[in-house]
Amino acid sequence: MNWIVLKALNELFINQAVKKNATLNDSGEIAYLIDPLQIVRDQSKNFIALPGFEAFYKKHYKDNYDRYREFLDANQLLKQQTRFEERDIKTLMRIKALKDAGRLDELRKQIIEIDESVRGVSQMFFINDKYLDDRPSVVNALKQILKVSHFSNEKDQQYIYKLECDNPQRIVLCENLDFLTKPNKPRKFNIELWYAGGKNIEKLRYADTRGLPIYYSCDWDYDGLLIIYPLVREKIPSIKLLVPNGPPKGINETEHASKWANREKLAELAERQIFNSFELKMINDLVGADQWIIEESNDLISMLNL
Repeated sequence: MNWIVLKALNELFINQAVKKNATLNDSGEIAYLIDPLQIVRDQSKNFIALPGFEAFYKKHYKDNYDRYREFLDANQLLKQQTRFEERDIKTLMRIKALKDAGRLDELRKQIIEIDESVRGVSQMFFINDKYLDDRPSVVNALKQILKVSHFSNEKDQQYIYKLECDNPQRIVLCENLDFLTKPNKPRKFNIELWYAGGKNIEKLRYADTRGLPIYYSCDWDYDGLLIIYPLVREKIPSIKLLVPNGPPKGINETEHASKWANREKLAELAERQIFNSFELKMINDLVGADQWIIEESNDLISMLNL
């Protein structure tokens, strides 16, 4: 659902009617309220609230609308043409919270210093590196929140982001960005964190570990284990996979996109001894239960046995 629809539902709640437009006519949310719920009526040039809509709106939409509106207004993002998807508003709110807490200071500095690309930034915060390609309003909102004047037009992210420490004793390459936004524990335990950008790991061919042991932390799902990790090992043969300690989650219940699609791939990697017997058992258990383990749900220090 996008902001246009959510704003229209609020108007319907306040005025009992809202004027139709192309976005509302195509909205699955509006269609659901009309039928099967039958708490909104399609009438000539307007949508009309019926008995039951007010209670349904208060229960399912009002709190989110009020929260999103406050955020958009406070960050000068509330304009007549604003039409962010709800998921984009949530992501921008999360980024703003991290920025306000000072957890993106170093990352922001590196984004500016290396003139990071739109696709590189997209990989960090959104679902993939191409997500922002046709979303200029989200790109502009991101610049505004991060206080970055521009992102490069280059399509490929060429730099490794690093959370450094005074006396590094080990390196952890992270599939996702989350651990790099929490610097206190890694630095306390002399851990240098790297982030290369998910599948965008060609740059690791030139990475210098300085003789330090290096580990890989990832989502334990099809992409993280069966696609990205073998490619990482080709670039850094000495890297070791960290065994997760977070709780498994159902792939369907979390609406996760990386499904255990190609079972033959696991057999092939097992044959190549990419995984040891313990890792293989854990992976097979996840495959059998159709579950995955989210990287940021793990305790990094415990995974390293520190």
